[in-house]
Amino acid sequence: MSLNAPSSGAPTSPAPRRQVSATLLVVAVIVTAAVAIGATGAYFELRPSSTPGTVHVTDDTGRSVTVPYDPSRVVVLGPNIMDSMYRLGLRSHVVGVDCYAPSLGGLSADYSSDQIALWDLSSSMCVQVGPTFSFEDLVNATPQLVLAATIVSSQYVDEITATYGIPVVVLQASSLGGIQVDVNILAQIFGVTSTAAALNAQLASELYNASQVVNNALSFPLVLVTYDADSNGYWTFGPGTFGESLIEAAGGTSISANSTFAYPELSPEQVLSSNPQWIVYGTGFGLNLSYYAAAPLWSSLPAVQNGNITGLDSNWLTEADPTMILQGLPALIAIFQPGLT
Repeated sequence: MSLNAPSSGAPTSPAPRRQVSATLLVVAVIVTAAVAIGATGAYFELRPSSTPGTVHVTDDTGRSVTVPYDPSRVVVLGPNIMDSMYRLGLRSHVVGVDCYAPSLGGLSADYSSDQIALWDLSSSMCVQVGPTFSFEDLVNATPQLVLAATIVSSQYVDEITATYGIPVVVLQASSLGGIQVDVNILAQIFGVTSTAAALNAQLASELYNASQVVNNALSFPLVLVTYDADSNGYWTFGPGTFGESLIEAAGGTSISANSTFAYPELSPEQVLSSNPQWIVYGTGFGLNLSYYAAAPLWSSLPAVQNGNITGLDSNWLTEADPTMILQGLPALIAIFQPGLT
């Protein structure tokens, strides 16, 4: 779970009944990259190479990057990217992954024990990204390419390329449709277009099913999806984030839908006054029901009193990757729209 919330904000009133957006529906039924461009500001672009064996791509931040075609040594700095790499059969290309300092949990700060086992990750692969970035770790991994989520600041992204000559592609989808686009970017870099097409077909099927649920829903429950809590309140998702996109696609309305912050921390009083009908809380990484129950006013929330609370794997909620669509989205639909699943 690599999501770090930057600031706090206040919730506002829920949105009225809606139809699934045309953008989501297009992405759900058409998986070719050329059409999927419209789903997000991120897109891929394959142009004739100026140098044999290279590919030109435009990453999720709009940067145009020239990368080696099918590089065999790649450092992945973000669990969301690692999920896609594994599903595309590219684990053997990965020589380094993001870690935090040992005092902050090391590898387990970003990767669950299940992910570490499934993806065969080890501390020897660690490239420290926090609390400070270790360029020494990165250089020691001798990568031909770095694939980075936004846990790596733009300053470090620029320095990796300018100082060490290593190309960096930033992949951090801002919507569910953007996850498909990122799969296509990886397909172009590594030449796994058939595998990517099969994966995107799976994602398209889940997104289409979600669109049908939303279009047939009679109401959209007001919900709080929180991935962390502390003495100041509950961290959640604001407008323009993949988390908000996930909630809407699952047939819910976030109590922070009109927040002025991308990742607001809502005060206990704000949550209480918003009165969400359902609360979904992220688990794993030391987070469980007891953890959230210790947050202020938890027991006073009507959703808690009514038993309308559910814990889900934090990675399903905080990592914009294929697993979010394949597992997180159906799980939320079952909670928010149980009569339509």
